[in-house]
Amino acid sequence: MSTEVDLYNYAPVVKLLLLGILIALPVLLWVWMRHKHASIAQRLRVLTILTVFLTFDLTLFGAFTRLTDSGLGCPDWPGCYGMASPVGAKAQISAEQAAMPTGPVTHKKAWIEMIHRYFASGVGALILVLAAASWMQRAKIAVNPLWPIATLVWVCIQGAFGALTVTMKLFPAIVTMHLMGAMILLALLQLQAVKYEQGARDFAATQRMRIALIAGFALLILQIALGGWVSTNYAVLACTEFPMCQGAWVPPMDMKQGFEIWRELGQTGQGTTIALPALTAIHVVHRMFAFLVFGVLGYAAWLLYKQGQKNSAAWIAGLLLWQLITGLSNVVLGWPLVAAVSHTGGAAGLVLVCMAALMRMRVSEAVVKKTSHLKLVKFGRANTISGGANE
Repeated sequence: MSTEVDLYNYAPVVKLLLLGILIALPVLLWVWMRHKHASIAQRLRVLTILTVFLTFDLTLFGAFTRLTDSGLGCPDWPGCYGMASPVGAKAQISAEQAAMPTGPVTHKKAWIEMIHRYFASGVGALILVLAAASWMQRAKIAVNPLWPIATLVWVCIQGAFGALTVTMKLFPAIVTMHLMGAMILLALLQLQAVKYEQGARDFAATQRMRIALIAGFALLILQIALGGWVSTNYAVLACTEFPMCQGAWVPPMDMKQGFEIWRELGQTGQGTTIALPALTAIHVVHRMFAFLVFGVLGYAAWLLYKQGQKNSAAWIAGLLLWQLITGLSNVVLGWPLVAAVSHTGGAAGLVLVCMAALMRMRVSEAVVKKTSHLKLVKFGRANTISGGANE
């Protein structure tokens, strides 16, 4: 029999906050000691880069937590049965595991879930330090302190989504938003990391390149949301072959039911079991949209290569290939854990690379001259018309 547990139990919150500080402390000490003769701007740059790296790892571990069905390993928040670790909740977890050995609550799943929370609290502590230090040293750094503060606000929102993921029992819309929140957090941190070296690696961008990269990034974000919707609805296995699906080029699909956003896991908004055509629709839309993302981002990578930005172009092209391989592996190999986590990692990597390229772009002199010329022409025409009217 399932043990009753309050969804929110703040008894262990102080211990969890202290644990987050302890996790962040070695990183802070390393930055301080390794760069003790560097300027405050240099230290904050290094700390921001490390936070980007750890947030990327946290995103991967979040995917691992979701894909191992460990999201409800501890059914309350922020602790585990009101305790700071599964050790204190051993009796409750054992009872749940005995009642349902393959259920959502087991000792293994509880540890995976709590390690994810510990990791998140450590990253949150680092972001808090970045926000406070950036504000106090705002006159000495190139980054507007509002960016680190906005990132701190966002990580708090992300924490709230993490809590709702548990208390709303893996509600697909909430879990997808939690994934998107992680991607936005990565983008915010990457923006700041690039800002610290702004000017050193900037490059002139044509209007065509800017449009292609901005459009590609926007489509990438939408594709990640679609991918999250596939994963959170367990729609990966709706199609187990490629390029066809269920032996047809256009299998039976129910778009309305598949993209009904506000509903519980595995159910429709009316409370009935979600049908296979709905899951198929979710899968196929994500698969078809991938071709558009590949085309636009591939074109952007080609333009970057022509502009001499070979590293950025190679990273985008390589990650697109990685996404193709891991995506196909998920389909034809039955959604293996390694491929699924790697697919999330590839998406996060594309967010980081595209954000860096977007931040380093500057308008090329040719575009500036053309824009200035057009303005002069328009101004001259306006004066001519005005002069003619006065006559």
